[in-house]
Amino acid sequence: MVDKVWLASVFDGQQYVLEEYCFKLADTLGLPESATAFLAEHPYKGNTDPILYRLHEVIDTYGPAIKGIIHEQGGNAIMSAIDFGLDADAITDEEGNHRVILKFDDKLLAYAKKGQYPW
Repeated sequence: MVDKVWLASVFDGQQYVLEEYCFKLADTLGLPESATAFLAEHPYKGNTDPILYRLHEVIDTYGPAIKGIIHEQGGNAIMSAIDFGLDADAITDEEGNHRVILKFDDKLLAYAKKGQYPW
């Protein structure tokens, strides 16, 4: 049995598939083996758009610090991605440099205290 999420990501081109499974997939779908052979190549998973790549880099670099500040100033909570606002502007600063300003406006949600805990 193949996990449905993994299989969906195969069709999105985000998974490496063993050659034998490429052939099984072709057989299951009634396709020639050549139609699925490319899935045995390791996909490039990086984001090739420079802006999106940099947004990921910002979160990877500053995410732990942002998390620490959220916990320090807001308590043991998480930011909401449902009750969420986002604004993006491109401006020119006083020195003539083009700048990007991103503002996240998220609701802060305390962790739920549900369930049985051993402590």
